[in-house]
Amino acid sequence: MTDVFVAADNILSPVGSTTAENFARLKEGVSGIQQHQDKTIANEPFYAALFDKNRQFINDGDNFTKFEQLLIASINDALANAGIKANDKKTALIISTTKGNISMLETQPNHLALKERIALHTSAKLVAGYFEFVNPPLVVSNACISGIMGILTGMRLIRSGQYENVVVAGADVISKFVLSGFQSFQAISAGPCKPFDANRTGITLGEGAATVVLSSNPKYADGVKVLSGAVSNDANHISAPSRTGEELCHAINKTLSDAGFAAKEVDFISAHGTATSYNDEMEAKAITLAKLQAVPVNSLKGYYGHTLGAAGLIECIISIQSLKENLVLPTLGFETMGVTNSLNICTALLAGNYSNCLKTASGFGGCNAAVLFGK
Repeated sequence: MTDVFVAADNILSPVGSTTAENFARLKEGVSGIQQHQDKTIANEPFYAALFDKNRQFINDGDNFTKFEQLLIASINDALANAGIKANDKKTALIISTTKGNISMLETQPNHLALKERIALHTSAKLVAGYFEFVNPPLVVSNACISGIMGILTGMRLIRSGQYENVVVAGADVISKFVLSGFQSFQAISAGPCKPFDANRTGITLGEGAATVVLSSNPKYADGVKVLSGAVSNDANHISAPSRTGEELCHAINKTLSDAGFAAKEVDFISAHGTATSYNDEMEAKAITLAKLQAVPVNSLKGYYGHTLGAAGLIECIISIQSLKENLVLPTLGFETMGVTNSLNICTALLAGNYSNCLKTASGFGGCNAAVLFGK
Protein backbone atom coordinates (compact mmCIF):
# COMPACT_ATOMS: atom_id res chain seq x y z
CA MET A 1 0.00 0.00 0.00
CA THR A 2 1.25 3.48 -0.89
CA ASP A 3 2.78 5.42 1.99
CA VAL A 4 1.11 8.77 2.65
CA PHE A 5 3.52 11.17 4.36
CA VAL A 6 2.69 14.36 6.22
CA ALA A 7 4.97 16.78 4.38
CA ALA A 8 4.11 19.99 6.26
CA ASP A 9 1.35 21.61 8.28
CA ASN A 10 0.10 24.86 9.75
CA ILE A 11 -2.24 25.96 12.50
CA LEU A 12 -3.54 29.53 12.42
CA SER A 13 -5.51 30.22 15.59
CA PRO A 14 -5.95 32.79 18.36
CA VAL A 15 -3.20 30.84 20.16
CA GLY A 16 -0.57 31.20 17.41
CA SER A 17 0.11 31.58 13.69
CA THR A 18 2.24 28.49 13.08
CA THR A 19 2.22 24.91 14.31
CA ALA A 20 5.37 25.54 16.36
CA GLU A 21 3.86 28.62 18.05
CA ASN A 22 0.65 26.77 18.84
CA PHE A 23 2.34 23.72 20.32
CA ALA A 24 4.79 25.77 22.38
CA ARG A 25 1.94 27.77 23.93
CA LEU A 26 -0.22 24.72 24.56
CA LYS A 27 2.69 23.16 26.47
CA GLU A 28 2.58 26.26 28.69
CA GLY A 29 -1.15 25.81 29.25
CA VAL A 30 -2.13 28.85 27.15
CA SER A 31 -5.74 28.87 25.94
CA GLY A 32 -7.26 31.03 23.23
CA ILE A 33 -10.61 31.08 25.05
CA GLN A 34 -11.62 34.41 26.58
CA GLN A 35 -14.79 36.22 27.52
CA HIS A 36 -15.99 38.51 24.73
CA GLN A 37 -18.47 41.34 24.51
CA ASP A 38 -19.34 41.71 20.84
CA LYS A 39 -22.88 42.84 20.01
CA THR A 40 -22.44 41.73 16.38
CA ILE A 41 -22.25 38.14 17.66
CA ALA A 42 -24.31 38.12 20.85
CA ASN A 43 -26.16 40.59 23.07
CA GLU A 44 -24.67 39.12 26.23
CA PRO A 45 -20.99 38.36 27.08
CA PHE A 46 -19.86 34.92 25.90
CA TYR A 47 -16.75 32.76 25.99
CA ALA A 48 -14.99 31.80 22.75
CA ALA A 49 -11.59 31.61 21.08
CA LEU A 50 -11.70 34.46 18.55
CA PHE A 51 -9.18 36.37 16.48
CA ASP A 52 -8.71 40.08 17.12
CA LYS A 53 -11.32 41.93 15.04
CA ASN A 54 -8.67 44.21 13.50
CA ARG A 55 -6.26 41.46 12.54
CA GLN A 56 -5.12 41.25 8.90
CA PHE A 57 -4.37 37.74 7.64
CA ILE A 58 -3.09 38.49 4.12
CA ASN A 59 -1.84 41.67 2.49
CA ASP A 60 -4.12 41.63 -0.56
CA GLY A 61 -7.30 40.57 1.17
CA ASP A 62 -9.85 43.02 -0.25
CA ASN A 63 -11.35 40.44 -2.59
CA PHE A 64 -11.57 37.70 0.03
CA THR A 65 -13.76 37.17 3.08
CA LYS A 66 -12.28 36.49 6.52
CA PHE A 67 -12.98 32.78 6.02
CA GLU A 68 -11.07 32.74 2.73
CA GLN A 69 -8.22 34.83 4.12
CA LEU A 70 -7.74 32.32 6.94
CA LEU A 71 -7.49 29.49 4.42
CA ILE A 72 -5.03 31.41 2.24
CA ALA A 73 -2.79 32.39 5.15
CA SER A 74 -2.68 28.84 6.50
CA ILE A 75 -2.08 27.21 3.11
CA ASN A 76 0.64 29.73 2.30
CA ASP A 77 2.65 28.85 5.41
CA ALA A 78 2.23 25.09 4.93
CA LEU A 79 3.21 25.17 1.24
CA ALA A 80 6.28 27.29 2.01
CA ASN A 81 7.45 24.64 4.47
CA ALA A 82 6.58 21.70 2.22
CA GLY A 83 8.38 22.81 -0.93
CA ILE A 84 5.48 21.47 -3.03
CA LYS A 85 4.11 23.57 -5.89
CA ALA A 86 0.39 24.29 -6.09
CA ASN A 87 0.48 24.46 -9.89
CA ASP A 88 1.88 20.94 -10.20
CA LYS A 89 -0.71 18.78 -12.01
CA LYS A 90 0.05 16.02 -9.47
CA THR A 91 -1.16 18.26 -6.61
CA ALA A 92 -4.79 18.58 -5.43
CA LEU A 93 -6.56 20.91 -3.00
CA ILE A 94 -9.26 19.92 -0.50
CA ILE A 95 -11.18 22.49 1.56
CA SER A 96 -13.00 21.41 4.73
CA THR A 97 -15.53 23.61 6.50
CA THR A 98 -18.97 23.48 8.07
CA LYS A 99 -20.15 27.10 7.72
CA GLY A 100 -17.90 28.83 5.17
CA ASN A 101 -19.24 32.32 4.43
CA ILE A 102 -22.58 31.78 6.16
CA SER A 103 -22.12 35.06 8.09
CA MET A 104 -22.77 36.94 4.82
CA LEU A 105 -26.46 36.18 5.38
CA GLU A 106 -26.29 38.68 8.25
CA THR A 107 -24.60 41.49 6.30
CA GLN A 108 -25.59 41.19 2.63
CA PRO A 109 -28.97 41.64 0.87
CA ASN A 110 -30.64 38.41 -0.15
CA HIS A 111 -30.31 38.10 -3.93
CA LEU A 112 -29.06 35.61 -6.51
CA ALA A 113 -25.49 36.95 -6.41
CA LEU A 114 -25.31 36.24 -2.67
CA LYS A 115 -26.34 32.62 -3.20
CA GLU A 116 -23.41 32.13 -5.55
CA ARG A 117 -20.94 34.08 -3.41
CA ILE A 118 -21.88 32.20 -0.26
CA ALA A 119 -21.53 28.77 -1.89
CA LEU A 120 -18.64 26.68 -0.60
CA HIS A 121 -17.47 25.88 -4.12
CA THR A 122 -17.09 29.61 -4.81
CA SER A 123 -14.70 30.03 -1.89
CA ALA A 124 -12.79 26.90 -2.89
CA LYS A 125 -12.31 28.20 -6.44
CA LEU A 126 -11.14 31.59 -5.19
CA VAL A 127 -8.59 30.03 -2.86
CA ALA A 128 -7.41 27.61 -5.55
CA GLY A 129 -7.05 30.50 -7.99
CA TYR A 130 -4.99 32.51 -5.52
CA PHE A 131 -2.36 29.75 -5.46
CA GLU A 132 -2.82 28.77 -9.13
CA PHE A 133 -3.82 25.17 -8.43
CA VAL A 134 -4.38 23.57 -11.83
CA ASN A 135 -6.77 20.89 -10.60
CA PRO A 136 -10.35 21.74 -9.53
CA PRO A 137 -10.60 21.94 -5.73
CA LEU A 138 -12.72 19.53 -3.69
CA VAL A 139 -14.95 20.56 -0.79
CA VAL A 140 -15.58 18.30 2.20
CA SER A 141 -18.38 19.49 4.47
CA ASN A 142 -19.73 16.87 6.85
CA ALA A 143 -20.32 18.60 10.17
CA CYS A 144 -17.54 18.31 12.74
CA ILE A 145 -15.72 15.38 11.11
CA SER A 146 -14.99 17.51 8.01
CA GLY A 147 -11.29 18.02 8.84
CA ILE A 148 -10.58 14.34 9.39
CA MET A 149 -12.64 13.43 6.32
CA GLY A 150 -10.50 15.85 4.32
CA ILE A 151 -7.35 14.02 5.42
CA LEU A 152 -8.89 10.62 4.65
CA THR A 153 -10.06 11.83 1.23
CA GLY A 154 -6.54 13.08 0.52
CA MET A 155 -5.06 9.78 1.63
CA ARG A 156 -7.38 7.86 -0.68
CA LEU A 157 -6.72 10.15 -3.65
CA ILE A 158 -3.01 9.54 -3.24
CA ARG A 159 -3.35 5.79 -2.76
CA SER A 160 -5.59 5.57 -5.82
CA GLY A 161 -2.77 7.03 -7.89
CA GLN A 162 -4.75 10.10 -8.97
CA TYR A 163 -2.40 12.54 -7.22
CA GLU A 164 1.04 12.57 -5.65
CA ASN A 165 0.35 15.49 -3.31
CA VAL A 166 -2.81 16.76 -1.63
CA VAL A 167 -3.18 20.01 0.30
CA VAL A 168 -5.96 19.71 2.91
CA ALA A 169 -7.06 23.00 4.46
CA GLY A 170 -9.95 23.81 6.76
CA ALA A 171 -11.39 26.89 8.44
CA ASP A 172 -14.45 28.29 10.15
CA VAL A 173 -15.40 31.69 11.55
CA ILE A 174 -17.73 32.36 14.48
CA SER A 175 -20.67 34.68 13.78
CA LYS A 176 -24.06 35.45 15.29
CA PHE A 177 -25.60 32.82 13.02
CA VAL A 178 -23.21 30.13 14.30
CA LEU A 179 -23.35 31.00 18.00
CA SER A 180 -27.12 31.39 18.08
CA GLY A 181 -27.53 28.02 16.43
CA PHE A 182 -25.65 26.26 19.22
CA GLN A 183 -27.44 28.40 21.81
CA SER A 184 -30.76 27.17 20.43
CA PHE A 185 -29.65 23.65 21.40
CA GLN A 186 -28.70 24.97 24.85
CA ALA A 187 -25.26 23.57 24.08
CA ILE A 188 -23.06 26.60 24.88
CA SER A 189 -21.10 26.58 28.14
CA ALA A 190 -21.41 29.61 30.42
CA GLY A 191 -17.63 29.49 30.91
CA PRO A 192 -14.65 27.81 29.23
CA CYS A 193 -15.56 24.22 28.35
CA LYS A 194 -14.54 21.25 30.52
CA PRO A 195 -14.26 18.09 28.36
CA PHE A 196 -15.19 14.85 30.12
CA ASP A 197 -15.54 16.68 33.45
CA ALA A 198 -18.40 16.05 35.85
CA ASN A 199 -19.19 19.78 35.90
CA ARG A 200 -19.15 20.33 32.13
CA THR A 201 -22.04 22.38 30.79
CA GLY A 202 -21.44 22.48 27.04
CA ILE A 203 -19.38 23.65 24.10
CA THR A 204 -17.14 26.68 23.80
CA LEU A 205 -16.79 27.78 20.16
CA GLY A 206 -13.60 28.90 18.45
CA GLU A 207 -12.37 30.06 15.07
CA GLY A 208 -9.23 29.05 13.23
CA ALA A 209 -7.66 27.48 10.18
CA ALA A 210 -5.28 24.62 9.56
CA THR A 211 -3.52 22.93 6.66
CA VAL A 212 -1.95 19.51 6.20
CA VAL A 213 0.13 18.76 3.11
CA LEU A 214 0.16 15.05 2.20
CA SER A 215 2.51 13.36 -0.27
CA SER A 216 3.50 9.92 -1.51
CA ASN A 217 6.98 11.22 -2.38
CA PRO A 218 9.50 10.21 0.35
CA LYS A 219 11.59 13.33 -0.29
CA TYR A 220 8.80 15.40 1.27
CA ALA A 221 8.42 13.13 4.33
CA ASP A 222 8.64 14.90 7.69
CA GLY A 223 8.56 12.01 10.14
CA VAL A 224 4.87 11.03 10.29
CA LYS A 225 2.54 9.03 8.02
CA VAL A 226 -1.23 8.71 7.71
CA LEU A 227 -1.66 4.99 8.34
CA SER A 228 -5.42 4.48 7.98
CA GLY A 229 -8.84 5.89 8.75
CA ALA A 230 -12.56 5.25 8.54
CA VAL A 231 -15.95 6.94 8.88
CA SER A 232 -19.33 5.71 10.09
CA ASN A 233 -22.80 7.05 10.83
CA ASP A 234 -25.13 6.48 13.76
CA ALA A 235 -28.29 6.67 11.60
CA ASN A 236 -29.82 7.71 14.88
CA HIS A 237 -30.75 11.40 15.12
CA ILE A 238 -30.17 14.69 13.30
CA SER A 239 -28.30 16.23 16.25
CA ALA A 240 -28.09 13.81 19.19
CA PRO A 241 -25.28 11.23 19.10
CA SER A 242 -25.66 7.49 19.51
CA ARG A 243 -26.52 6.33 23.03
CA THR A 244 -24.30 3.25 22.72
CA GLY A 245 -21.11 4.46 21.03
CA GLU A 246 -21.16 1.38 18.79
CA GLU A 247 -20.96 3.37 15.56
CA LEU A 248 -17.89 5.43 16.53
CA CYS A 249 -16.39 2.19 17.84
CA HIS A 250 -16.94 0.71 14.37
CA ALA A 251 -14.94 3.54 12.77
CA ILE A 252 -12.17 3.05 15.34
CA ASN A 253 -12.04 -0.73 14.85
CA LYS A 254 -12.03 -0.39 11.05
CA THR A 255 -9.19 2.13 11.29
CA LEU A 256 -7.11 -0.19 13.47
CA SER A 257 -7.83 -3.33 11.42
CA ASP A 258 -6.94 -1.60 8.14
CA ALA A 259 -3.57 -0.66 9.66
CA GLY A 260 -3.02 -4.13 11.13
CA PHE A 261 -3.09 -2.73 14.67
CA ALA A 262 -4.40 -4.23 17.89
CA ALA A 263 -6.01 -1.98 20.49
CA LYS A 264 -3.10 -2.50 22.88
CA GLU A 265 -0.72 -0.99 20.31
CA VAL A 266 -2.35 2.48 20.32
CA ASP A 267 -0.12 4.93 22.20
CA PHE A 268 -2.57 7.80 22.80
CA ILE A 269 -5.92 9.17 21.64
CA SER A 270 -6.92 12.70 20.72
CA ALA A 271 -10.65 12.62 21.37
CA HIS A 272 -13.33 14.94 20.02
CA GLY A 273 -14.26 15.85 23.60
CA THR A 274 -16.73 18.68 23.04
CA ALA A 275 -17.74 18.90 26.73
CA THR A 276 -21.43 18.31 26.02
CA SER A 277 -23.02 15.68 28.22
CA TYR A 278 -24.11 13.43 25.35
CA ASN A 279 -21.01 13.62 23.13
CA ASP A 280 -18.50 12.93 25.91
CA GLU A 281 -20.60 10.06 27.24
CA MET A 282 -20.95 8.49 23.79
CA GLU A 283 -17.25 8.88 23.03
CA ALA A 284 -16.27 7.31 26.35
CA LYS A 285 -18.53 4.33 25.57
CA ALA A 286 -17.02 3.97 22.08
CA ILE A 287 -13.44 4.07 23.38
CA THR A 288 -14.34 1.47 26.03
CA LEU A 289 -16.06 -0.78 23.47
CA ALA A 290 -12.88 -0.59 21.37
CA LYS A 291 -10.90 -1.74 24.44
CA LEU A 292 -8.93 1.50 24.53
CA GLN A 293 -10.06 2.77 27.95
CA ALA A 294 -6.56 2.44 29.44
CA VAL A 295 -4.91 4.43 26.65
CA PRO A 296 -4.01 8.06 27.49
CA VAL A 297 -6.73 10.38 26.11
CA ASN A 298 -6.92 14.14 25.73
CA SER A 299 -9.30 16.73 24.33
CA LEU A 300 -7.97 20.02 22.94
CA LYS A 301 -11.26 21.93 23.09
CA GLY A 302 -10.15 23.72 26.28
CA TYR A 303 -7.40 25.45 24.28
CA TYR A 304 -9.15 26.19 20.98
CA GLY A 305 -12.83 25.80 21.65
CA HIS A 306 -14.74 23.88 19.00
CA THR A 307 -13.43 25.16 15.66
CA LEU A 308 -15.99 23.16 13.64
CA GLY A 309 -14.62 22.38 10.14
CA ALA A 310 -11.07 23.21 11.27
CA ALA A 311 -11.23 21.15 14.47
CA GLY A 312 -10.22 17.81 12.98
CA LEU A 313 -7.25 19.34 11.18
CA ILE A 314 -6.04 21.44 14.12
CA GLU A 315 -6.29 18.52 16.50
CA CYS A 316 -4.64 16.10 14.05
CA ILE A 317 -1.71 18.49 13.65
CA ILE A 318 -1.28 18.85 17.42
CA SER A 319 -1.35 15.04 17.67
CA ILE A 320 1.32 14.81 14.97
CA GLN A 321 3.43 17.32 16.86
CA SER A 322 2.89 15.32 20.05
CA LEU A 323 4.30 12.28 18.26
CA LYS A 324 7.33 14.24 17.10
CA GLU A 325 8.03 15.63 20.57
CA ASN A 326 6.95 12.49 22.48
CA LEU A 327 4.66 14.61 24.64
CA VAL A 328 0.90 14.30 25.15
CA LEU A 329 -0.90 17.47 26.25
CA PRO A 330 -3.30 17.61 29.21
CA THR A 331 -7.03 18.14 28.87
CA LEU A 332 -7.55 21.74 29.94
CA GLY A 333 -10.59 22.15 32.21
CA PHE A 334 -10.80 18.51 33.29
CA GLU A 335 -10.83 17.82 37.03
CA THR A 336 -13.30 15.07 37.94
CA MET A 337 -14.41 12.12 35.79
CA GLY A 338 -17.84 12.91 34.43
CA VAL A 339 -18.57 9.96 32.14
CA THR A 340 -19.97 6.55 33.01
CA ASN A 341 -17.09 4.67 31.39
CA SER A 342 -13.93 6.01 33.02
CA LEU A 343 -11.11 6.93 30.64
CA ASN A 344 -7.41 7.60 31.16
CA ILE A 345 -7.75 11.38 30.75
CA CYS A 346 -4.43 13.24 30.58
CA THR A 347 -4.29 15.89 33.31
CA ALA A 348 -0.62 16.89 32.96
CA LEU A 349 2.05 16.86 30.27
CA LEU A 350 2.76 13.19 29.64
CA ALA A 351 6.21 12.34 28.27
CA GLY A 352 6.79 8.95 26.65
CA ASN A 353 8.09 7.06 23.67
CA TYR A 354 5.15 7.39 21.27
CA SER A 355 5.08 5.87 17.81
CA ASN A 356 1.39 6.30 16.85
CA CYS A 357 -1.81 8.10 17.83
CA LEU A 358 -5.52 7.80 17.10
CA LYS A 359 -7.71 10.86 16.44
CA THR A 360 -11.51 10.65 16.67
CA ALA A 361 -14.38 13.00 15.87
CA SER A 362 -18.16 12.98 15.77
CA GLY A 363 -20.77 15.47 14.60
CA PHE A 364 -24.35 16.40 13.80
CA GLY A 365 -26.18 13.92 11.65
CA GLY A 366 -24.53 11.04 13.53
CA CYS A 367 -21.25 11.20 11.60
CA ASN A 368 -18.10 9.68 13.11
CA ALA A 369 -14.48 9.49 11.96
CA ALA A 370 -11.16 8.09 13.09
CA VAL A 371 -7.65 8.41 11.70
CA LEU A 372 -4.39 6.78 12.75
CA PHE A 373 -0.99 8.46 12.45
CA GLY A 374 2.38 6.78 12.91
CA LYS A 375 6.05 7.68 12.84
